[in-house]
Amino acid sequence: MGIQNREDKILNSLLESRADNEHVIDVPRDHTYTIITNILTFLIGIFIVLLIWQGFAVLYNDYIGNSLIPFTTPLEAFERLFELLSGGNMFGVTIYDHVFASLKRWTMGYVISAVIGILTGLILGYSTRLYPVGIIPVHILQMIPGLAWIPIAMLMFGLGDESAIFIIAMTAMAPIIINVSSGIRKAPPVIMRVANMVGSSKFSIFSNILIPYASLDIINGLRIGLANAWRVLIAAEMVVGVAVGLGYSISQATYVIDYSSAFVCIMVICAIGLFVEKVVFVSIEKYIRRKIGLEEGV
Repeated sequence: MGIQNREDKILNSLLESRADNEHVIDVPRDHTYTIITNILTFLIGIFIVLLIWQGFAVLYNDYIGNSLIPFTTPLEAFERLFELLSGGNMFGVTIYDHVFASLKRWTMGYVISAVIGILTGLILGYSTRLYPVGIIPVHILQMIPGLAWIPIAMLMFGLGDESAIFIIAMTAMAPIIINVSSGIRKAPPVIMRVANMVGSSKFSIFSNILIPYASLDIINGLRIGLANAWRVLIAAEMVVGVAVGLGYSISQATYVIDYSSAFVCIMVICAIGLFVEKVVFVSIEKYIRRKIGLEEGV
């Protein structure tokens, strides 16, 4: 019981020291106004993108490009999107089948990279002897472009989902390891010494000190890894022989000159990426910041 109390004091000291090092961010009192402002800002950004897209399409179709193959406008892309959402067929299946197939590969590859990345990052970050040597292969891994894994994936798994999942996992893993290990190493040495002095177990040190202190770095690594995984997934689907998916659809649409369908897939890719980045990860990060005392809740 006494050890548990001492561990609680250690954790409180940790949170206080981190709060002293980083200013506490006050959430505005008018939370509704902040939400509305953020939504309007986001919508304005989307409108600017659509405006640039429309302007370039008009410029290309009227002055630059080949009139036989016009550049798809936003209106044409949205019309095709609504057609597909209503049950229209795209290369043998619905758009929902393509999205589900891509999300399945993305999730499987990302979960593999997250599990291996977090465990490896925790070990490297905790071990002062292992880190200088172990982090070098990780940096080498980070330098390898995602699509450079294609020949290795094809050699090991052949055509199909397994190759795509392997490419995703290898591409997403390095930033997770680097950020997790970096976050673990940021824990103040004085807190670690106190924890060892009071006889805290390694599990207690990890769960009560290291992981809370490194939580923001862990989330940042997971966010970067997720973005890398999503980008390389679309490219991998174009070349590893899958028969359904957003990347596959873009590739097929290019071959048959169905550019409106290709633009629809690009729009869906952007929408999913923005949702994960701006909704899922922002919410998780806000929760963690409140949990460790870096942001006040409403």
